[in-house]
Amino acid sequence: MTAAEPAVAVRRILVDEGSEGQRLDNFLIKLLKGVPKTHVYRVIRSGEVRVNKGRAGADTRLALGDEVRVPPVRTADRGDLADERPVPPREFTVVHEDEYLLAIAKPAGVAVHGGSGVSFGVIEQLRRARPGAKFLELVHRLDKETSGLLLIAKKRSALVALQDQLRARETGKTYAALVIGEWPESRKVIDVALHKFLTAEGERRVAAVPASSFDSAPRQAQGRAQPEAGKRSITLVRVARRFAGYTLLDVTIKTGRTHQIRVHLASEGHPIVGDDKYGDFALNKRLARGDAVPAVRFDRMFLHARRLRFTHPASGDVLELEAPLPAECEQLLQSLS
Repeated sequence: MTAAEPAVAVRRILVDEGSEGQRLDNFLIKLLKGVPKTHVYRVIRSGEVRVNKGRAGADTRLALGDEVRVPPVRTADRGDLADERPVPPREFTVVHEDEYLLAIAKPAGVAVHGGSGVSFGVIEQLRRARPGAKFLELVHRLDKETSGLLLIAKKRSALVALQDQLRARETGKTYAALVIGEWPESRKVIDVALHKFLTAEGERRVAAVPASSFDSAPRQAQGRAQPEAGKRSITLVRVARRFAGYTLLDVTIKTGRTHQIRVHLASEGHPIVGDDKYGDFALNKRLARGDAVPAVRFDRMFLHARRLRFTHPASGDVLELEAPLPAECEQLLQSLS
């Protein structure tokens, strides 16, 4: 290999939920690892990068389903990238697979793709494990800390069709969430706007916007960048089981905002067990040490994408897939019973 890798062909990439709302420059910097930032900004200014076939600025916010045209660029020699590590091939538990799509049960603690300090994720590992696969692309994303059903398209037509369903909110996603405290039986709908912001350390966070301030400018939080305006967000909640000091919920989202379930439940005073961003940090530490529940150490977030309902992109059949709770979640529930 010479000092630089050969230029690749033009790519057309559909924006998924993981990149929704991201600035175009940040999206490209993450995508084009090894390309100097100055070159990224140069190709944006030149008009070689297109969003939905039109010119776009570096500060353009990407929307779910946008098509980004990425011109051929040369990346730096991988030996020059200090954080570059070989991607180990890995298969994941398959819930459903056919010639159009693959549904897996993603473990907690595994990112869906590389970027933001993560060298690789599910999609990169699957591609390494399946070198003969001509096409593997994420249909949607899950937080690194969340386990459960994840869809991967095996054909471009399937990717487009499934993302169209997601954009039109024609899919049904149900999550299992164990929260702290006794969730009120009557609290079934959370309709609270959310806004995203960056902490002083540059970490992405989301906050609930009180109804009284929805139409006003968000306040400047100490140590935080100015947040974006709040977006309406709707979460449906049903009590599945009750335990002493905890409630297991079935949660369905009608909008797909970043960290929506985590922030909505925490804003109601019932954060998700093990949530390291919006949860009860002291209790999380006790659970991880095994001090909170006898004989159980629980060191993950209890949020699991357990059911997914959608229309098959080729057959038109309605599929309803389920991924059972991981063993560590079941063990915790049994100990609480």
